[in-house]
Amino acid sequence: MVTPETPQTPYKVLARKYRPSSFGSLVGQDAMVRTLANAFASGRIHHAFILTGVRGVGKTTTARILARAFNYADETGARPTLDLSSPGLHCAEIIAGTHVDVMEMDAASNTGIDSIREINAMTRTPPMSAPYKVFIIDEVHMLSTSAFNGLLKTLEEPPPYVKFIFATTEIRKVPVTILSRCQRFDLRRIAPEVMTDYLGGLLEKEQVAVEPEALAMIVRAGEGSARDCLSLTDQAIAHGNGAITRDAVRDMLGLADRARIVDLFEKLMGGDIAGALDDTRTLYESGADPTTIVTDLAEFTHLVTRIKIVPAAANDPVLTPDERTRGAQFAQKLGLRTLTRTWQILSRGLSEIAQSGNGLQAAEMVLIRLAYAADLPSPEELIEKLTSQGGDAPSPMLSRPPSTGGGYQARGHAPALSRQVEAAPMPASAPQASALPSPRTYAELVALAGDKRDVMLKHALESDMKPVTFETGRIEVAMVAGANNAIVPVLSARLKEWTGRPWLVTISTSEIEGPTLRQAREAQEEDARSEALRDPLVKVVMETFPGARLVNIRTRAQQDEEVGPLPDEPPIDPEEDE
Repeated sequence: MVTPETPQTPYKVLARKYRPSSFGSLVGQDAMVRTLANAFASGRIHHAFILTGVRGVGKTTTARILARAFNYADETGARPTLDLSSPGLHCAEIIAGTHVDVMEMDAASNTGIDSIREINAMTRTPPMSAPYKVFIIDEVHMLSTSAFNGLLKTLEEPPPYVKFIFATTEIRKVPVTILSRCQRFDLRRIAPEVMTDYLGGLLEKEQVAVEPEALAMIVRAGEGSARDCLSLTDQAIAHGNGAITRDAVRDMLGLADRARIVDLFEKLMGGDIAGALDDTRTLYESGADPTTIVTDLAEFTHLVTRIKIVPAAANDPVLTPDERTRGAQFAQKLGLRTLTRTWQILSRGLSEIAQSGNGLQAAEMVLIRLAYAADLPSPEELIEKLTSQGGDAPSPMLSRPPSTGGGYQARGHAPALSRQVEAAPMPASAPQASALPSPRTYAELVALAGDKRDVMLKHALESDMKPVTFETGRIEVAMVAGANNAIVPVLSARLKEWTGRPWLVTISTSEIEGPTLRQAREAQEEDARSEALRDPLVKVVMETFPGARLVNIRTRAQQDEEVGPLPDEPPIDPEEDE
């Protein structure tokens, strides 16, 4: 029983109880500590530092440890050092945040110039007891423009007894004029394996039993933030009544069971829609949010994709045994296109769920779409099946390209065509030659008009004119019947404006046979379309999908220009994804 004579000691949360007080106890920031150690050892200690990183990685903690290192003093005198194993004369007060010469300010609540004026005034007097006056400004990016301007002169040329330490989560919002006067340290997210070991040792000191899978859930949810992980650990201890179990952490975080997520993924990839919906309902009834279910599926899809590309990713310590072993199995079985398509459907589904009035219904519709899509063959597999099952064998000139998402290449044709049945409009114009400041050919002139976004002039060059002669500074064109000759002086003026030199543009009196650029391009496109429709493989596609239309034809060069050349992939196993 607690009595006034025996007061109960207030509980101190883990994040405060185990807050590092020296660089030796700082977790996961070895690179920064190594750099600072070299600076202190050589005596090259800067007067201003800026610490940046996500929440909870130790920015303010590091600032206090730095203040302690600057002001370290013992019986032998003051000497800045990173060796803080023995407490100095000022260490206890600095750690507690009560030292008179170490001032902390939160810029989020002190954004104006008046606060900076106070700091500037305090820099004019030397420290009262410690070797240095240290000013720690947290969330420095919140300062106003006038406050930053007021800080500049003092920050650039401070008195020799003043040190500045800034901390921020938004480094891009800090003016370059401030950054250029500081030494910058980027505090990294703490690696999962480091955080797992740290929390495991901490819980051992606290004599709290923890299941490995529960610890992995906490580390994953903490996203590399020590403070978040410690807060979640505190909550898990209370939730589990002194012990941390997998079920308790899952209920606390509202997570879906990772093993069930893997089972659900397997059913979706196998097209078992009924089983997938039953599992989704079970997860929902056990407390998992629909958004969480789809998010976990997307995370597992990403994991399988990473393992497929980087097999060593399966060794991540935060993975559960199911994720590690079965993830590797899925990575061997599923193709990269299937995984990419799954990721896209789930990612788009998350926005649909967020906008829906009924999250469960929206999630089920997303999973139904995904299960049906899992059974669809890729364009290459479809062409392969049509090639083997169609009534007419494809032309011997055709071969399936190794790295396109569908289509085929016609050998012996110049240029080779990659024909695809697409629901897309016909491009307005074919790619032209790269525009030059001073065009050397008629094609470069058309490209220059396009680059300058002069739509009227570009249309006239393609549809109303035919080139007769073209020299630098002189052009002769023939106008088509019905064209407006007033475009000629406009062309001359535009060329002078664009190239900085006069151009003589004249109209030929003789008739020039042949098509305009637009007519030639349209004729070429129609020839390519007719050739594609005569191809046996395209005929099979049209017969297999009644109502399909060939709406676009692209050369391989055009496709590579739009999406970039794809890396070579191994031949697709016909049994893959079955």
